Amino acid sequence: MSGAVRTTCPYCGVGCGVLAMPDGKGGLAITGDPDHPANRGRLCVKGAALGETVDTSGRLLAPRIGGADAPWGQALDLIADRFTDAIAQYGPDSVAMYVSGQLLTEDYYVANKLMKGFVGSANIDTNSRLCMASSVAGHRRAFGSDTVPGLYDDLEQADLVVLTGSNLAWCHPVLHQRILAAKAARPDMKIVVIDPRRTATCEGADLHLDIAPGADAHLFNLLLCHLFDTEQTSATFLPHVTGFDAALTAARAATAQATGLDPADLATFLDLWAGTEKTVTVYSQGINQSDSGTDKVNAILNCHLATGRIGRPGMGPFSVTGQPNAMGGREVGGLANMLACHLELENPAHRRAVQTFWNAPRMADRPGLKAVDMFRAVEDGRIKALWIIHTNPAVTMPDADRVARAIKACDFVAVSEVWPDTDTARLADVLLPASAWGEKDGTVTNSERMISRQRAALPAPGQARPDWWAIAQVARRMGFQGFDWQDPAAIFAEYAALSGVAGALGSDFDISDLAGADYGALAPVLWPQGPAQRGGRFFGTGRFHTPDGRARMVPVTAALPARAPGQMLLNTGRIRDQWHTMTRTALSPRLSRHLAEPYLELHPDDAAHLTLAPADLAQVDSPQGRALLRVLISDRVAPGHPFAPIHWTGQTAPTGRIDALVPGLSDPISGQPASKSAPVTVTRYGAAWHGYLLTTRSVTPDCAYWARARLRGGWQIEMADASPVPDWQLWAEELLGLGAPSMQLGDARRGVHRMAFHHQGRLAAALFVAPGPVLLSRDHLAGLLGGPMADADSHPLAGRPPADRPDPGPVICACLNVGRTTILNAILQGTDSVEALGTTLGAGSNCGSCRPELAALISGHRRQLAAE
Repeated sequence: MSGAVRTTCPYCGVGCGVLAMPDGKGGLAITGDPDHPANRGRLCVKGAALGETVDTSGRLLAPRIGGADAPWGQALDLIADRFTDAIAQYGPDSVAMYVSGQLLTEDYYVANKLMKGFVGSANIDTNSRLCMASSVAGHRRAFGSDTVPGLYDDLEQADLVVLTGSNLAWCHPVLHQRILAAKAARPDMKIVVIDPRRTATCEGADLHLDIAPGADAHLFNLLLCHLFDTEQTSATFLPHVTGFDAALTAARAATAQATGLDPADLATFLDLWAGTEKTVTVYSQGINQSDSGTDKVNAILNCHLATGRIGRPGMGPFSVTGQPNAMGGREVGGLANMLACHLELENPAHRRAVQTFWNAPRMADRPGLKAVDMFRAVEDGRIKALWIIHTNPAVTMPDADRVARAIKACDFVAVSEVWPDTDTARLADVLLPASAWGEKDGTVTNSERMISRQRAALPAPGQARPDWWAIAQVARRMGFQGFDWQDPAAIFAEYAALSGVAGALGSDFDISDLAGADYGALAPVLWPQGPAQRGGRFFGTGRFHTPDGRARMVPVTAALPARAPGQMLLNTGRIRDQWHTMTRTALSPRLSRHLAEPYLELHPDDAAHLTLAPADLAQVDSPQGRALLRVLISDRVAPGHPFAPIHWTGQTAPTGRIDALVPGLSDPISGQPASKSAPVTVTRYGAAWHGYLLTTRSVTPDCAYWARARLRGGWQIEMADASPVPDWQLWAEELLGLGAPSMQLGDARRGVHRMAFHHQGRLAAALFVAPGPVLLSRDHLAGLLGGPMADADSHPLAGRPPADRPDPGPVICACLNVGRTTILNAILQGTDSVEALGTTLGAGSNCGSCRPELAALISGHRRQLAAE
C-alpha cells in the first residue's frame, strides 16, 4: 500500500504490524504489515476491522469541567491545583493515578516520572494489574526480574506447545495461526490445551485436558514430581537453580484426583512433557487471574527450570499479555510496586540512581497501592484526588459497582478519555479529550519484547491531545521541572538513556543504544538493545538476575477455589470479536455480528436443573452484584462452572456488566484479582415479554434487560422485562419518536406484536415482541434497515427472508459475512475441511479467526455421523 502509514494494532499483546491508508475522508483502509515480524501480514478479525472504528462521531472534543466545555488551561490548572492541595494537606499518598495498557510507552513513562519521582508516591497502578501481575510476580520470584525469556519463533520451533489458561484462538488469534501453520508444516509437532472449557483453541490440539477449574498448580506439581521420578531433570542446569528440594517436597502434596483428569490423559501429558525437550508452555489469564495466580506461574516455571528448558530455541515458559502495551507499562515501572527499567523500588541504590537521573525532588521509597487496594482507599477517603487515564474501572474492576460508587464519592476525579459517556467518564469532575489509536504517536512493546512504533495516520479531532502532553502540562503547573518535552521522540530518548543507567546496575532492560536512533523511522526491534546484549533470548546460559545469579524454584502449595452449597463458580473472559469494554470494537457493525449480546454459557445438566432453555434469561447473583444474561447451553463448560464474557457496559448492556459479580479477592503476592472463580447463584429470570428492536436511531428502552449492538445504518436492541406493557404501540411511539407504525401485526391474547416504522419511504425501525425469546432471522432483518419499503415477499414483519433466499444463520466468518447455516449446509454436502470451506464459501480465508469454529462444526458433524 503505497502511502500507507506503518503502525501497530491497538488490541492484544501480539503486537501486529498494520498498514493504515488514509482515504481522504477521515477513514482508513487497513491491511496487515507483511514486514512486521510479529504477524508477517496476518491480522485477526478485530485488526482487520480497525478501519471501521475511526469514526469520530460522539467523541469528546474539548475538556469538560462539571459536564460543561472548558478551556484546556482551566482544566489543567484545576487538576494541578487539586493534586497540589491534597498533597499539601494530606501527603503524597493522598493522590493516585490509575492508567492503562492502552497507553503508549511514552505516556506511561511521563506518568510514572511524575508520580514516583516528583509527587513522591508510588500510588500509580495500571489495569495490567488485572491481567499480568501474577506473571510479573512469578518472574521476579524465579528469575529476579520480570523477563519473558523466549520469542514467538519458539512457538514454531517447539516440538510440543502447551497452552494453559489461554484461549489463544480467540484472544491471540495471530499467534494461534502461527502455531497451526507450524504444525501443518511439521505434523509431528504436538499441541496440548489445558482448560476447563472446550474452547476454540482445542480444535487444533492433539490433546485437551479438561482440568478441574483452579487445579493448574496441582497439575504442574505432579509434572515436577514426574520429571524427578523419571530422571528427566537436568543435571547440567540444576546447579544454576536453588530451591529444588523444597519445591519438590511441596509438589509431593499434589494429587491426581484434584485435577479431575482422566488418568490415561494425565499420564499421556506427563510422559509427553517429560519426553519432549523442545517444549514451550504458553499461559495467560486462566493462570494469572486467581487468588493463587503467582503460585500457579511458579509451578510452571519450576518445571522449565528443573529441566533447563528455558532460553533456547523452541523451549521455555511464555506469558502472553492481554493488552497492546502491557509489556511497555511493565518496562517503565507502571505497576505500583516497580521502578522504571526493571529496577527495584525497594532497592535504595536503584532509587538513588533514578532520582539522580530525573533530578527529582523526592522519590517514592515503598510500593504504592495496587488496583484493588487503591479503589478501597478511594472509597474510605484516604485518596482525595484520582486521575484515571484510558481505562474504565467502573466496569472492569472486580466488585465493579462498589468501585463505581467509590469513584463517584471521591473528592476529585479527573479522567482522560476518548469518549465522554463511558461508565467511568460519567463520574469525572474533569474530562480531558485524549487522542486515540490512529491519531497518536509513540511506541508499544509486545509479549515477546518487540518494541514497535504506533504512528498517527489521522489528525486528532477537536481539541484532543496526547496523554503525555496532558500529564506533562499538569506536572509543570505543579511547579516541577523536567517535563518540557516537545514530542514523544524526546521522551523515548530520555527513557532509553535511563535504561543505560539501569543496565549499568545489572538490569536486563537496557535499550540505551536506541537513545540516538531515528525515532521516526524506528523499525520493530527486540529488547535489550544495549552494550551487554542485543535482542535474543534470556537465561539459556543459566545466568539470572538474582543476587547469586541463580534461578529460584519456589515451593508451591496447590489450592482450589471454594464454593458454598448451591453456588456455582463463574468463569469470565474475552470473546473473539470484542475488546475490553468495546469503546472501539462496538463501533464496527461487522464485529457485532458474531456475538451481539452478553451471555451465560451453562452446562446442559445445570440448565436442566434450573429449568433454563436456550435463549432464556438467567439472573446471576453474587454478594457483590447482579446480572441478567442470555442463556447459552453447551457442554463446552463443566457442570457448576458457567462462563460469561467481560465486555458489556452501561452503554451496551447495563445488566451485563459481569465484573459487578466478581469479588475483590486477589493474590496476596501479585495483587491480581481472582476473576475466574466468582461464587454465584443462577436462577431463571421470569420475563413477561421479550423484544427485538431494529432502529436507525440510538435509543435506550426503559426495561429491565436490554443489549444494544451496532448495525450498518443503525442498531439492534434485545430487550426483556418482568412487567407487562399495556399498550405496545404507545410504548414504541414514545421510545422511537417516529409517530404511529406504518404496519403492524399482532395477537394480544398470545402476547405477540410486530410493528414497522417507515420514514420517507424507508424502514426506520421494526419492533418484534413475544412472550418468550424472539425467533427471527436477525441478519436478514438487519439488511433491510434503512432500505426502501419491502415488497410482499420480503416484508420486514415476516421476520425471515423469502423462500428463495435461505437464512444464512448467525455469522461465523465476520470478515466475509458467512453464517452458520450456510456453513452447515456445505458440510452436509460433503465439504469436509476448513480449507475446502474457504474455497467454496470464503469462510476462514481472510483473517483466519473463525477457522477453529469452522473446524468445530466439521468435527461435530463427524461425531454425529459416527453416533448414527
